[in-house]
Amino acid sequence: MALAPVSKVVFGLIAFAIFWVLAVFPAVPFLPIGRTAGSLLGAMLMVLFQVITPDEAYATIDLPILGLLFGTMVVSVYLERADMFKYIGKLLAWKSRGAKDLLCRICVISAVSSALFTNDTSCVVLTEFILKIARQHNLPPTPFLLALASSANIGSSATPIGNPQNLVIAVQSKISFGNFLIGILPAMVAGVVANATILLIMYWKLLSVHKDEEDSGAEAVVEEYDSHRFSPATMSHFSSLNSQEWNSHLEAISVQNSPQQILRNRSIATASEINGVSSNTFDSARISSLPRDGTNGVPSLTKEETSPTSSAATVDTLIHPSERKNSFIIRWKRVLWKSCVYIITVGMLVALLLGLNMSWTAITAALALIVLDFKDARPCLEKVSYSLLIFFCGMFITVDGLNKTGIPSALWDIMEPYSHVDRASGVAILAVVILVLSNLASNVPTVLLLGGRVAASAAAISKADEKKAWLILAWASTISGNLSLLGSAANLIVCEQAIRAPNLPYTLTFWSHFKFGIPSTIIVTAIGLTFIR
Repeated sequence: MALAPVSKVVFGLIAFAIFWVLAVFPAVPFLPIGRTAGSLLGAMLMVLFQVITPDEAYATIDLPILGLLFGTMVVSVYLERADMFKYIGKLLAWKSRGAKDLLCRICVISAVSSALFTNDTSCVVLTEFILKIARQHNLPPTPFLLALASSANIGSSATPIGNPQNLVIAVQSKISFGNFLIGILPAMVAGVVANATILLIMYWKLLSVHKDEEDSGAEAVVEEYDSHRFSPATMSHFSSLNSQEWNSHLEAISVQNSPQQILRNRSIATASEINGVSSNTFDSARISSLPRDGTNGVPSLTKEETSPTSSAATVDTLIHPSERKNSFIIRWKRVLWKSCVYIITVGMLVALLLGLNMSWTAITAALALIVLDFKDARPCLEKVSYSLLIFFCGMFITVDGLNKTGIPSALWDIMEPYSHVDRASGVAILAVVILVLSNLASNVPTVLLLGGRVAASAAAISKADEKKAWLILAWASTISGNLSLLGSAANLIVCEQAIRAPNLPYTLTFWSHFKFGIPSTIIVTAIGLTFIR
């Protein structure tokens, strides 16, 4: 493709440069409007500068990608309400055998959950819980936070719904969910093992020197985790949120009590009235959040005082039979509803594996969950990150405008002879180009800029090489996010969540991540490329 007229090239570069600055630095001092508004500003300038026409701008918006993104976010909201992420968190503390076992467990659970529920969601719901486990066992948080963020990125590469760039690749390449999974899963497994090995080597001595804690400590952390409720869909995809939006979302996190918790509160209140104790009694949610070691002048609670068994016995003796029956019905309705949510989610995954349309499958699953809930869906739909959807719309238009200047095609014409995927040197050069561009321009714009060109070049060799090129693009653009703290939304989420964790603030510095990110990114990318066929 020849270069456009000079005026079109200059104006197109100006519009894209503004978009790039605001996408990479959303709180830049001279224009702190955030990524979402920045993408819309870039799109508007492309039309105002006549780089593309209004009709062409509308045509560039990819509705299947937006539909798939919307559907997966709604499903994540209902999975959060069904306590799926609470159970995932409990797996981390269940029969843990020490610091190294915990590190490996975080790598595996983070990778698997990211492949199924997106990497950003996994990081939102697991960061604070990991901090609590680390503090409970006097462990350094850094290796565990690095394991969470890096493994979330690696795991998300395995499926089209793992991260936004994979959504784009799956829709544009028309590779089915099953073929996508089969093509990258071996690389993902090898990458998780390599990443865990690097972490163990770098932090072996640090993980070996710690104070052993009693097993009851892990149980205490799990109980504390139960009292926290997260909104993964609202917090997910930090790439579309500026710092002000991030703060407002964190403040909007609410605590919801389960029926068992309500009964427990009621039993404690009734017992205090019988014994003549002041009505200023702690409810069970506050009891579970008290320190277990008696610090700050607060006596530690014994296991018997807070155990579900003792509370259940109090309920049985003090609650009226009719109330007990109603609570039983409510409890089983809740269990039935949660089971249906899990069944619908599994059905969605099965449909995706069977090759059904990914966008409509996700939307159908989302609507099935809304109907199953049988109540006003507004509270759940408000948790969807609409700013992310708007960010994608603006980005589609801005990137298409840059493509019409002819600059990306001219640059690719220079690189294309050296980037053939049918030889090892070509794969290596292509991976380096993707890694550099993903850290300079972010991974989703990189995929939009390179995807069609890389696929067309590989298609000239063979159909199999075309599929391989798309998978290499998915793998390299995703793993490149582990290079630095700013390379991935998941990294930023872990960092921000750790800083803002109540009573457990911790700062994951840029350099502590960078010194791990360089070897991890290079080694994991190289190992994974050998498994992609």
